[in-house]
Amino acid sequence: MAKAVGMIETLGPAASIAVADAMLKSADVMLVKQEEVSQALYTILVEGELSAVQAAVETGKRIAEKLGALIAFQVIANPDEGTRKLF
Repeated sequence: MAKAVGMIETLGPAASIAVADAMLKSADVMLVKQEEVSQALYTILVEGELSAVQAAVETGKRIAEKLGALIAFQVIANPDEGTRKLF
């Protein structure tokens, strides 16, 4: 099991794809899922070692901000199994 999960919420599918691509290229993380949460709101969820997840979320955050699409971001270190069921 991964030691950390990270997520970014963005506006729009194009921004979501650009952010996910940057996150995956910037650190050794795995894409858990990318989904449309509501009309125009997308969530990208990655997992991996804490330092890698932090780096990926930081990179994704910068890209989303540059595109004017950042809604929210979060890193959870060592998530509880109950929390993992939410993914």
